[in-house]
Amino acid sequence: MHLLLSTAIALFAGLMMTRAFKYMHLKFPDVTAFLIAGVLVGPFVLGRLGVDGLGFMSMEQLDKVSFLNNVALGFIAFDIGNEFRLAQLRQTGKAATVIGIIQAVMATALVDAALIALHFIVGPDVLPLPVAITLGAIASATAPAATLMVVRQYKAKGPVTGLLLPIVALDDAVGLVIFAVSFGIAEAMEGGALNVVSVIINPLLEIGCSLVLGSLMGALLTVLEKMFFSNSNRLSLTIAFVVMTIALASVEIPLGGGAEISFSSLLVCMMLGTMFCNLSEFSADIMKRSEKWTAPLYAVFFVLSGAELDLTVFRYPVIILVGVVYILVRCVGKYFGALLSSSMMKCGDTVRRYLGITLFPQAGVALGMVVTAQKLGNGMGAAIRNIILFSVLIYELIGPLLTKMALTAAGEITSGASDHQNRARFQMPKHSA
Repeated sequence: MHLLLSTAIALFAGLMMTRAFKYMHLKFPDVTAFLIAGVLVGPFVLGRLGVDGLGFMSMEQLDKVSFLNNVALGFIAFDIGNEFRLAQLRQTGKAATVIGIIQAVMATALVDAALIALHFIVGPDVLPLPVAITLGAIASATAPAATLMVVRQYKAKGPVTGLLLPIVALDDAVGLVIFAVSFGIAEAMEGGALNVVSVIINPLLEIGCSLVLGSLMGALLTVLEKMFFSNSNRLSLTIAFVVMTIALASVEIPLGGGAEISFSSLLVCMMLGTMFCNLSEFSADIMKRSEKWTAPLYAVFFVLSGAELDLTVFRYPVIILVGVVYILVRCVGKYFGALLSSSMMKCGDTVRRYLGITLFPQAGVALGMVVTAQKLGNGMGAAIRNIILFSVLIYELIGPLLTKMALTAAGEITSGASDHQNRARFQMPKHSA
């Protein structure tokens, strides 16, 4: 009961925070309001009062509702998979692929270089080399959830948005490979031997198996939807398949010799969405209907994400120093990586100027990488976790706002679009005499 009440209060607080922002004339995206509300109902503010049900009193309580985050991320990935329609890919596929790879690699390379240089300045006890290399790999990831929410809220449309969502989707696959290689090197530097299985074979197995599982589930969903004649029932079946796919993606099958079959839930659900939108004649209508169903789920996801932000990281000056370097250099890598690659692909001026800014947000995928990174011993895993938590706190609070500003400057968000749409949605119809 207490967890249900806390979750309901979290959603209510997030919605009320969006109204407070409007009344104070703060033009922040709803994502930022949800995150701030989450911090307030989390263990470090309302949770400190010790009133069970009023807020989340501990990280353990948040862990018990973390399945909601997994479900929300699955639907976010499913939505982004809808951006890979063949008709669109013929126009943007090559450019999105090249930009997605180059900006991710450049962010990793620059963060690696900056943190390795900082390692020699502050000393190995403060910033060990394995930590620097692992952080560089995590820098490649971009948060699909925050980006999708901003695009949805303001109905952004144009060349920047058309490239943005496929690039964010590609980040997951590119980031997985970069992280696996870098983390394998970091483990070897810690004292082990360079393991070819963990560096090359397992990442390739994860990506390949994820694409296969997502394709099979998408094909099966398309066949089964033809059995139903109501779009409401088709939507229910789609929801069941997304949740089922998320559950199947958590399976791990050891093959021996350190190799294992595992899945990325984001990649699997993206592929599910891609197959569904290209094979099913009902996909366009189902995707429109799912937006209304998933809106409160996404709100809960961002409020819970805000509640999970560990404010104790501000106690440690070293973490703040490394975190600031990480944040600034990663932004430089993302911006100039997108600028360079979009220029190579002869994209328009607005894409070259604003696309990189929209790639700044970072959260879910990076935090997933942190779980693996915590295997590093001698306190290095904990250091990586705290630095990424600090950066996520900053990125998630300012990243959605920067994305909105960039898309507005690119002319893909109309000023006041969200407010006009909300007023139109609740306007009473006029009755004729």
